[in-house]
Amino acid sequence: MSQAEPQQLYAAREPVFPKKVYGNFRNLKWVIMVVTLGIYYVTPWIRWDRGPSLPDQAVLLDLANRRFYFFWIEIWPHEFYFIAGLLVMAGLGLFLFTSALGRVWCGYTCPQTVWTDLFILVERWIEGDRNARLRLHRQKKWDLRKARLRLGKWATWLLIAMATGGAWVFYFADAPTLFVDLFTLNAHPIAYTTVAILTGTTFFFGGFAREQICIYACPWPRIQAAMTDEDTLTVAYREWRGEPRKHSEAVKAGEPQGDCIDCMACVNVCPMGIDIRNGQQMECITCALCIDACDEVMEKIGKPRGLIDYMAFTDEERERAGKPPKPIWQHVFRPRTILYTSLWSLVGVALVVALFIRSDIDMTVAPVRNPTYVTMSDGSIRNTYEIRLRNKHGEARPFVLSVAGDPALSVEIEGADGQTVMVPADTALPVRAYVVAPGGSVPAQSDRVEFRFWVEDDMSGDRAYKDTVFNGKES
Repeated sequence: MSQAEPQQLYAAREPVFPKKVYGNFRNLKWVIMVVTLGIYYVTPWIRWDRGPSLPDQAVLLDLANRRFYFFWIEIWPHEFYFIAGLLVMAGLGLFLFTSALGRVWCGYTCPQTVWTDLFILVERWIEGDRNARLRLHRQKKWDLRKARLRLGKWATWLLIAMATGGAWVFYFADAPTLFVDLFTLNAHPIAYTTVAILTGTTFFFGGFAREQICIYACPWPRIQAAMTDEDTLTVAYREWRGEPRKHSEAVKAGEPQGDCIDCMACVNVCPMGIDIRNGQQMECITCALCIDACDEVMEKIGKPRGLIDYMAFTDEERERAGKPPKPIWQHVFRPRTILYTSLWSLVGVALVVALFIRSDIDMTVAPVRNPTYVTMSDGSIRNTYEIRLRNKHGEARPFVLSVAGDPALSVEIEGADGQTVMVPADTALPVRAYVVAPGGSVPAQSDRVEFRFWVEDDMSGDRAYKDTVFNGKES
């Protein structure tokens, strides 16, 4: 008995050359591609006036100053919970759409899909549609025409990839300034490195890896099984209507012919190179281009549209029994999707509420532990505190510092005349404060006395506080 060959975990790539297709889903993908790429490339150039001392870029990840600007919203490092909340919303949104409509993210808005669509469009413009590209691929001998077409395609891909990497770095610095610096060779080496890495990955992923990224690199095809159920709408083939096909053995034997004429149109337009008629497959990204191709053929031969369509497994059982499918709303609105929607909405409402109730001033207090306290010449006890005052306004503001709790406590600010500190615009200013308790007072003789630091914006009246402790002689 011959020994069985070991199973291969990776299959060598067979190039896929999708055929041009027309239809509603293809038009929807064009619209989404234009909108998403437009947002990506244009957003860094949108200006937003925040005042003379703040950046005027609408969306900016200012890592140097540890700020995230999004139009009128400014996120500080200690407010990272906003970013965490947005990530939670993104995850719940992905779960919601997958449970309702399958891999619509993969088929329509995933960056890999969007850039691959753009690269295929360039390839089709330069080399022709599917048959022309197949002939060029099978041509083993390189001549002037093949070299011209390939070099032209690769050069265009490279320009798109460079624009992709260039647009990304504009989100982290002032876009007009960085644009000039990049071309005058005055930009930071990190900017050039980032552009080079993103250029290379975009060029390779969109031009040569394509479906391999979805099959081998992306974890989502394997995760989606937990997100879908029998009521999830996904792209499927109505086998009970299409079989037996025109060229099958059953038809040759005289059995009735199904609606599928085995024209391979659904396979020829698939960017993943699969046959949807073989059932649900991990490679399918539910882009629905096979629906457009099949509907076009059905119209030409006088058959009803929908041989390939968005449908659920429960619809398959009903249609096989001669019953109409469920209304779409019953697939979309069911306990699982309602739960995801509720959780998504709760997180979103919580973030909005937190955004509107947050104060424009804030403070952090850190007691100095070495030494814990100091005994002054007059017998009073002094504790030292490192305080960081945050002014989130676009202008400098006078902040007044005070203490509340035990009336014996008083506060002094190092380097300040009185208890008022001028904090620059959009700055976290570190100050050192001394809290003093007279000798013989309760705080001076106690182990630990709780009290509260207050800071007040002298212009607006906004206030913030932090609780801490005063250490006396017995500590």
